[in-house]
Amino acid sequence: MERVTLEDVKEAREIIKEVALKTDLLENVRLSEKTGARVFYKCENLQRTGSFKLRGAYNKIAHLTEEEKACGVIASSAGNHAQGVAMGAKNAGIKATICMPANAPVSKVAATKSYGAEVVLEGQVYDDAYEKAVKLQKETGATFLHPFDDKYVIAGQGTIGLEIFEQSEGKVDTVLVPIGGGGIIAGISTALKALNPNIKVVGVQTCNVPSMKVSMANGKVTTAFNDTTIADGIAVRTPGSLTFDIIKKNVDSVVTVTEEEVAEAILYMMENQKIVSEGAGAVSTAALLSGKYQPAEGENVVCVVSGGNIDINTLYRIMSVALKQQGRRISIVAELPDVPGSLANMMSIVAKYGGNVLTINQDKLASGKYIKQQTVEATIETQGFEMVNKMKSAFIEAGIRVEFL
Repeated sequence: MERVTLEDVKEAREIIKEVALKTDLLENVRLSEKTGARVFYKCENLQRTGSFKLRGAYNKIAHLTEEEKACGVIASSAGNHAQGVAMGAKNAGIKATICMPANAPVSKVAATKSYGAEVVLEGQVYDDAYEKAVKLQKETGATFLHPFDDKYVIAGQGTIGLEIFEQSEGKVDTVLVPIGGGGIIAGISTALKALNPNIKVVGVQTCNVPSMKVSMANGKVTTAFNDTTIADGIAVRTPGSLTFDIIKKNVDSVVTVTEEEVAEAILYMMENQKIVSEGAGAVSTAALLSGKYQPAEGENVVCVVSGGNIDINTLYRIMSVALKQQGRRISIVAELPDVPGSLANMMSIVAKYGGNVLTINQDKLASGKYIKQQTVEATIETQGFEMVNKMKSAFIEAGIRVEFL
């Protein structure tokens, strides 16, 4: 195993200090009250390029030889490493080619291009883009910059751990860190465990792509993929060998969260901390909200918000899912008699319980329906499941057949 040490991390801090911001460590009072712990956010969503990836990419580029720089660089990324490499390459005056999944958020693709990099779209997950990058590297002779399985990249990400320790004045008990390929948690855990071996480091993945959790259970690097995820920044089917060795040694546990839990976490962070996070950055909050990680009373917990590069269209869909999960937005299909006043009667029930109609569609000629019967579809804003249940009871009492979707 190629060793990454605290000294490597400290060296990286000196190299990147003119470029990378020392991001804020902010307490989320509402989440602290909810969990009984003291919960803080390490806000890498406010980092330049919108994520932590700049740290590792810049440190790696700084260690390239002049010959390697002359060949240009190529990288594969779900989006954030792409921007870090593109910005680092631009500052160094070298050519950059980035391979990204075809379904990468439009905002990440556009941002990468804005730094002057050439973008090649390939496949549905990071691993597909990686295979394309390897092929292009062989064809062009460009220098490949791995997004996570590299000593200098890991050391760069480890600077987050140094900052957390210093900003918390050494009083941090547990750090929750997103895991994709494992670069950020390998770096953070290397720094923190060297500074205080008693600090717990807990990794968080999605249930859809639990590759590091499965690898830890099997005792070896294992590919794992169940489905696509809104946490595209950590959608890595096969974790790194170097990162796995470090994580196996330094990380206390790995937990997984569902897509719905990630969506709710994104909404919670926006409403309670005014923080916009991408899916990968929200998994640490999701672990707390879902109870997948249960802190002790008074425990000092830091959630690493790894990035904020979320596409607005994606955010809109995620918000819809989260609001539905909390009973704050419902969709219904009702069957009403086709007589005057039927729709008004139904809407009066909605209004009585404080519902706000967002969309409504009335169809009196629906295929397969009985004559003198109409179908009404509606999306309604509500204030929670208590209101929804009262509305359901009122519909039943009024003899209105309603299906809640």
